[in-house]
Amino acid sequence: MVDSSTDGLKRVVIDPVTRVEGHGKVTLLMDEENQIKQVRLHIVEFRGFEKFIEGRPYWELPVLVQRLCGICPVSHHLAAGKAIDQLVGVSPENLTPTATKLRRLLHFGQVLQSHALHFFHLASPDLLFGFQSDVSMRNIVALLESYPEIALHGVKMRKYGQELIKAITGKRVHGSAVVPGGMNKSLSKGERDYLLRDIDTIISWAADALKMVINLHNANLPFHDEFATVRTNYMSLTQPDGALELYHGGLRYRGHDGSILHDQVDYQHYNELILEEVKSWTYMKFPYLQELGPEAGWYRVGPLARVNNCDSISTPMAEAARVQFKAHSAEPLVHSTLAYHWARMIETLHCAESIKALLHDSDLMGDDLVTQGERCHEGIGVIEAPRGTLFHHYEIDDNDIVTKANLIVSTTSNNQAMNESVRQVANQYLNGQELTEPMLNQIEVAIRAYDPCLSCATHALGKMPMQVELLDADGQLVDRLNKRGDGVISR
Repeated sequence: MVDSSTDGLKRVVIDPVTRVEGHGKVTLLMDEENQIKQVRLHIVEFRGFEKFIEGRPYWELPVLVQRLCGICPVSHHLAAGKAIDQLVGVSPENLTPTATKLRRLLHFGQVLQSHALHFFHLASPDLLFGFQSDVSMRNIVALLESYPEIALHGVKMRKYGQELIKAITGKRVHGSAVVPGGMNKSLSKGERDYLLRDIDTIISWAADALKMVINLHNANLPFHDEFATVRTNYMSLTQPDGALELYHGGLRYRGHDGSILHDQVDYQHYNELILEEVKSWTYMKFPYLQELGPEAGWYRVGPLARVNNCDSISTPMAEAARVQFKAHSAEPLVHSTLAYHWARMIETLHCAESIKALLHDSDLMGDDLVTQGERCHEGIGVIEAPRGTLFHHYEIDDNDIVTKANLIVSTTSNNQAMNESVRQVANQYLNGQELTEPMLNQIEVAIRAYDPCLSCATHALGKMPMQVELLDADGQLVDRLNKRGDGVISR
């Protein structure tokens, strides 16, 4: 959509951004020569989970918060579970071996299915058909027609992950497994054997997908290394020895030059390091490392951050892939935004290998599921969701009722980086050009690389901007009210 803004500039709007979870839009302001003057990614959904879970008993939280999303509900389920464990006095180290391994297996299944969904269904059409291909080709249906084996592998890999989730939680989406201090059931031998039946095939397909994304990335250099690329700080969990960790570890922050700014930070103290900034033109906040300030302290999370941040990966095939990945760049870190896909498939392979190893562990079928401790009033759970580091922080009163909640989701942490990537693409590839839909898709390609979950990222209620428009029966604008982040209302 193109219209005129009040200062005489043309406003080009991409609304909605497609093939992402949730709803967002991009606006570009251009002068008469099509020179880019401003580019912004707006998150226009508003939800309010942080407020409406207040007043609920804490044990409801793992079930409630997973309604934030239908793609990554398990991540919210587990993060909330880790937080409410603390409310009953149980640390991650004190869970029973059966509960810990069931949670880890559940998480590996979640990351596997989410990565497969994003790469094959949402991102691969751009990579296989080209960023400026006809819009009719940029979907899973066209992929099934032109690359049926690739598409079917993607569908079946996601299905496997969902079957694993169903075996543990009872449902593929929005099931229930986590209880305060543990899990509500273990795996049966039949469920374990069912999941073992196809895991070698899933590992093989994950390895094939990784080879494909490496070949696609390297087939168009230096374009793929430079497209939408920004040099940033990174944050993720790692194990004490620096190994990749998806379920539980310490926070590691790297500078854009590869230096370690903080390592093995106890995530119970995350709010001493991270602050969130609010801007008037979006519902999504802008987190940053407090000591560096909002201009220099923003960072990226997710697969690219995790593979850049870690020193090793515990499974052999994924570790070999990590070494190859790091050797791709002459710099200490790989900053290419499109390398998110490469890192994402390294993690997919790691999850498949890890699932196989865990399925041979007899603890999964144990009956010692719950640990109890001494109740307290505050709990913080952090996990590496498919899209990046996810924080759940709750406070309760003496009646076990939630009085305060704070969530920092992965996409929120990537907010500034996504905006910077969008600006980079607009300025480098669209500036001075007569815009077409295929050209504008390049902006969406940059956003999709991050695999944003926009509905997860718009959960907060507070000093947020809002715009209300009144339209007549013909769809014409009658009136508009704007509420700024500081509460000031204007027309």
